[in-house]
Formats: sequence, C-alpha cells, structure tokens
Amino acid sequence: MKIKFLGQNCFLFTYNGKTILSDPFYNFQKDKSGFDISAQKIDYVLITHAHFDHTADVKEVLENHPDAAVIAQPEICGYFKHPNSMDLNFGGSVKIENLKISIVPALHTSSFPDGSYGGLASGYIFRFADGRNLYLAGDTGVTAEMSLFPQVFGNLDWSILPVGKNYTMCPRKAAFAASELLKTPKVIGCHFDTFPAIKIDHDEAKKHFADKNIEFTLPELGQEFEF
Repeated sequence: MKIKFLGQNCFLFTYNGKTILSDPFYNFQKDKSGFDISAQKIDYVLITHAHFDHTADVKEVLENHPDAAVIAQPEICGYFKHPNSMDLNFGGSVKIENLKISIVPALHTSSFPDGSYGGLASGYIFRFADGRNLYLAGDTGVTAEMSLFPQVFGNLDWSILPVGKNYTMCPRKAAFAASELLKTPKVIGCHFDTFPAIKIDHDEAKKHFADKNIEFTLPELGQEFEF
C-alpha cells in the first residue's frame, strides 16, 4: 500500500489498484501538496467524523468521481445522500479486495458546520490478508479502548495518530498511547500545524516518541510512504 499525506487527516491510500481518500480536506493546502482531484482515480471516500476539516471537500470529490463509494457512519452517509454508500457502525467492517477495514471508537465530537449531527467519531483499522494492520485514528484523545485494538485485531504495525494538541492528543499523549496502549512500533503524525491552535514544536514532538523507542514521522505535504 502507498500512503500520501495531503494535510490534516486527509490521506490517499493506494492498494491493489484501488484508491481510498480519507477525510477530504486537500484544497486548504493544495498549493503545497500539488494534489488535483480531477486528475485522480478515487474509488472510496473514508470519513472518520463530520467536522469541516475532515469533510470540506467531500462534495467536490463526488462531483469528480460519482462512482466512488462513501464509507462512514450512517449519519454521515445520510447527510451526503450519495447513492453509492457503505455505512458502518461500531463492530462493522467492509472488504475491499483482500483488505478489510474495521471501524473503531475515537474520543471526539462530531457535527457538520450547519449543526447537523454526525454520529460518533471513529477511527479505522486496515487489516491485510498477510496479517499486517494499519491504524488510522482520526481525531481522538487518549482512550482506554486503544488497549483493546491489538488484542482484537493483532499487532498494529503502523499507526497514523493526531498530534496537534488542543482538539486531539498532543505529541506526549500520542507517544504514550502508541507505546503503552496500541503497542505500535511506527507512527505517522497528522492533524498538526494546519491552524495556529495546532502548531507544534517538531523537535519536542520527535523527542517524545524517541523516548518511547517508536519510529515517528511528521510528514511533509505530498509525502508518500510505502506500507
């Protein structure tokens, strides 16, 4: 799987010829990422919760790619009224080729800019046929449920965690969650530096993870990873 960082919690996942775009919010910093939705192939839109910085560009994605499927909570799928939706609630999963995506709890609020209820916020665990697992946390604070994820799903080989403080975990809390609860050896940070309230000290953030012996990356916009 290839993973491209597009800002906040927006990532483009490419696997076995299929593309999954999470929490579309690519236009805010597209001058730095170079991302052009019209030039992409988008098969699935994966949404963790309803806040504007996770859903602002959903309608544009679906206008350019009307055959794409929306994967989200029933409330979010109902809000967008897209005919090709795959709604999930906690305990549920969808399968894409030999990749299983399971919805898991996140500790965060969720509503659309117009005040509409967005259901409960979530994260997702990508479960590969060879036994590897990737955790996309979405927006969350530290939550006790994290300790159950390795027990239910197996080792979390990589985790994508928010580290921007104020609205989510700060780097210190994210490093604690990674080490003590998730037992994950590698973390990609997200949801940082986009707005003044979530600006972080990069060196300090890296030290928190280094102290826990966790490989940690604060990605540049447009940076790609190979999982």
